[in-house]
Amino acid sequence: MAYNLLKGKRGIISGALDENSIAWKVAEKAHEEGATFVLTNAPIAMRMGQINALAEKTGSTIIPADATNVEELTHLFTHGQEILGGKIDFVLHSIGMSVNIRKNIPYTELNYDYFLKGIDVSALSLHKMLAVAKKLDAINEWGSVVALTYAAAQRTYPFYTDMADIKAMLESIARSFGYHYGVTKKVRINTVSQSPTKTTAGTGIKGFGDFFDYANAIAPLGNATAEDCANYCITLFSDLTRMVTMQNLFHDGGYSSTGVSNTIMQQIGLE
Repeated sequence: MAYNLLKGKRGIISGALDENSIAWKVAEKAHEEGATFVLTNAPIAMRMGQINALAEKTGSTIIPADATNVEELTHLFTHGQEILGGKIDFVLHSIGMSVNIRKNIPYTELNYDYFLKGIDVSALSLHKMLAVAKKLDAINEWGSVVALTYAAAQRTYPFYTDMADIKAMLESIARSFGYHYGVTKKVRINTVSQSPTKTTAGTGIKGFGDFFDYANAIAPLGNATAEDCANYCITLFSDLTRMVTMQNLFHDGGYSSTGVSNTIMQQIGLE
């Protein structure tokens, strides 16, 4: 059921790779709720994914952009406004990559060149995106920016290695830039800390399947799906959350607030 929550709003959605992507689900929901938007991803990611099908389904234009490149981000926001016919109302930052994780390098033995690349792609890209938008005055007052994160920014998960540190930086950027953009333009910036989700990126992490089941057994409501997350992001893009900013919002079925569940205790023989 659609509620026209984004009727008349314009957006930029990054990171849609395939139909398992949270960004893909956000695009579908934004379209259902009346928004128009442009899709963007790095050229290499576009070659690997199916973004053209999403663009056709939602009547959207694709603007390739490397989120670490200020010049390409400038083109994204400038050309995006031209295509959409006005300033932007919402932005989704759904960008994450760790070469160290891809290569199964332990946290205590990180390759620092890979680490810096991960920071640039997954965290600093948010700062660059916001800085470009602010300089161009590309986002309307009371606009909304949402970046996707994970609870490993606050709690240690050994398999998440350097992405834990990177997500902590991402959340800090959202808070810090959220203050400055809020004071000058009333633009709100939040991060959504999502459950383990069976996306292409998530399932590439070693041991993901076992951890997905563990988190699902801990969370009172179970793991939130990509579609659930998309619905939540839509509310944050809407005018219903105009006074929410600089927050890290847990969207995880209660996992982050639960110490242990009866299910887990039963499984290990403590009950």
